[in-house]
Amino acid sequence: MNGSLCGSKGALCNCCLRSCVSKWRGYMLIRPSWIVAFVKAGNKKKKISKAERLRQLQEEEERRLKEEEEARLRREREEQERLEIQRIEKEKWRRLEEKDLQRRTEELEELSLLEECFPEAERLKREMRLLSRWKHYIQCDGSPDPSVSQELNTFISLWKEETNENFEQVIEKSKLVLSLIEKLKLILSETPLYELEEKSVKQYQGSILQLQELLQLKFNVATEILLRNASTLADLDSGNMERIIRGENITLYIWANLKKNPRYHLGTVSCRQTFASRVSRYRTVRFSETKVGFEIPRILAASGIALRLLHTHYDHVTPLRPLPTPPAAGDGDQEPNAAPAAEPVREELKNVEESSSQEDQQEAKEPESESNLVNEEEIRVEEQGEPVPEVHVVSVKEEPEAPKREPKIELLSRKISAVQLMLIKNAPDKPELFEDKEVDLLQFTTLGGVYNLEILQLPPQCRPVKGWMIVELLKEGLQRFTYPPETEDDNETEVSFPPIEVTIEVHKNVVFFEDPEVARWDAEGKYWTTDGISNISYKRKERLVTFSLDTFGPVTLIQDTHINMPYQSWELRPLESNTVLLTVTTVFTEVQIKIKENLCMLASIKLKDRKHLSVLEGKWMTPIPFINALKEAGVNIFPSEYSHFYVVMNNKVPVVEMKAYRQIALLSPAFAFGWSRWNMLCNSTKVVFKVKEYLREAAAESPKWDLLLFSGERAQRLKVDEDSESFSEALKDNTEFHSTVFHMVKDFASKEAMEVVRDPPCLLVDAVCHMLFSTRVLSYS
Repeated sequence: MNGSLCGSKGALCNCCLRSCVSKWRGYMLIRPSWIVAFVKAGNKKKKISKAERLRQLQEEEERRLKEEEEARLRREREEQERLEIQRIEKEKWRRLEEKDLQRRTEELEELSLLEECFPEAERLKREMRLLSRWKHYIQCDGSPDPSVSQELNTFISLWKEETNENFEQVIEKSKLVLSLIEKLKLILSETPLYELEEKSVKQYQGSILQLQELLQLKFNVATEILLRNASTLADLDSGNMERIIRGENITLYIWANLKKNPRYHLGTVSCRQTFASRVSRYRTVRFSETKVGFEIPRILAASGIALRLLHTHYDHVTPLRPLPTPPAAGDGDQEPNAAPAAEPVREELKNVEESSSQEDQQEAKEPESESNLVNEEEIRVEEQGEPVPEVHVVSVKEEPEAPKREPKIELLSRKISAVQLMLIKNAPDKPELFEDKEVDLLQFTTLGGVYNLEILQLPPQCRPVKGWMIVELLKEGLQRFTYPPETEDDNETEVSFPPIEVTIEVHKNVVFFEDPEVARWDAEGKYWTTDGISNISYKRKERLVTFSLDTFGPVTLIQDTHINMPYQSWELRPLESNTVLLTVTTVFTEVQIKIKENLCMLASIKLKDRKHLSVLEGKWMTPIPFINALKEAGVNIFPSEYSHFYVVMNNKVPVVEMKAYRQIALLSPAFAFGWSRWNMLCNSTKVVFKVKEYLREAAAESPKWDLLLFSGERAQRLKVDEDSESFSEALKDNTEFHSTVFHMVKDFASKEAMEVVRDPPCLLVDAVCHMLFSTRVLSYS
């Protein structure tokens, strides 16, 4: 109804009733008495008595109290259930801990027996080094033993006396010199630190510097001899001399300006105006069949000079790095949880060496008795792998002699563990600050060798006189042309001697993942610097780098050392015939490394944006030379002790990381391991990785990965997998935890796999362990 009510609430007045009735009279017959009765009935329903209201409130209160009581009982029941589950879990965990504690000693003893393969591998490698020296001795090929200073000094003195060798002869002789340098570097890197004496280290490093200086001296003498005969080797068209001499490790580009004609030069392409001065016209010098060359100003084009680009495929300029030293005690940068790793390695090595010397002295004083001889025979039988019952047939008199062998193995194991721990300990402090524009060699790496760019003064030329060749010999030898010359007016120098544009070719065996940077050697400061270099451009397809250089000298290309760090993932899996494949995937590439016995080989390197075939593919090398070769090729997946200053890493306690690598290496002949994304979410005292059995039969069935958590003292299988939404350290159902990864894997491994692991090839395990220590996949992935 459209009519409105009057002022009284809940009642209609007579006027309202008449209005409503008259409005609806045409639709229905309504009596006023009915409407009044209906309104009165509605008014009676809305009016509630006080007693009724109290009753309703009481019912509501009782209902609320009942709901609260039910909720309280439910919470108590849930809490009881939770406490019961927690009690059951604690009880289960306590039983597992008791069980682990009971068998802990036995498991650690079994692991220590397996880890004897590391001292055995060290013994085999020492024998290989001695055998190599013996083979060199009986070969009698005239080459010196670089570790013997008398032989090396004799070789250096004899070669210095030879003064008439041409460049080809020097290049041929340089192969021997470079091999001697490489042998000395390998002695320093492959010999364990506990076997190196400080006197020997200084001797080897001094010998390396002497050989490098001698090689550069010979190159200069051979260049001078070549330039004396420049007139006889001149090109008929241009009148100037141009030569390219290539060797296995050296490439020489040399051009002699015999005509001194600024308008006509070998390889002249064009001249262009770059400065307002008329003397700033450039002339292009390009070596035939290459794009390597220079853009020289006119003032040089009219001078009696020679341009030499000596590309050594190795770096002979960068100072030798000192051997890694153990961190001092009490480093402040250690993590709170890294207490076990804070033990100084230097003290450890010192204590081990003292114990070893005392043991040797004690044994030297004791006479060799008959029981000792019998015991040695037993050891031989044990090492030859005779059946166990025969080994344990030992008389009572021989039992006291058995512990004598154990301390030696334990001492050597402690030495090896100390050195391995040192490999993965991060440096607590960064070295001293660098100069302005100095290249930080901890962050960058020189690649492709060194380009020695020099402007030389032409020596007097040979002249034929009555069938003789007469030449004037300068006492001071080969002289360099100073560019730019020192003048009082700096503005005149900038205009008359502008920067020289240089184009060099990148070594074909080097990979640059980004455009290379150019650095020059500062002879005064003894460091690489980017000062004085401008207008750098890189043509990737042609592998050419063009830049402008203010002053000449050694130049090199640099790349970020950690461009492939951190890694995206990694995997280690066994192949047939005691071979293991390590795959490391980075942002730019995927590197696959095969490991067999004590040798490593680059199986493949896949670049995401282009194809690349490395000369290292298919070449077997021992681990340390292999790692150095990969670094020199630009594929650096080996962090140093300073890398944590430049890479966001997943830092782990060194002791935990060391134990994990050793046990993974022991299991690598029969099990595959891989990267887990949960490794970043657990704290620094634990590591997480994937594992599965990977024998031929098991690999064909493709078993599922298991996640293992390892804290150095305990290993357990995790309930979560790689696809879980969140990380949890909950133990997998119906599993236990063990003191070692070996015994954890043993719970679900086949009998065939464990038989392979119990008799591991020592050299293979040692090489795998070395590669894991070098890549540090658990901290840099």
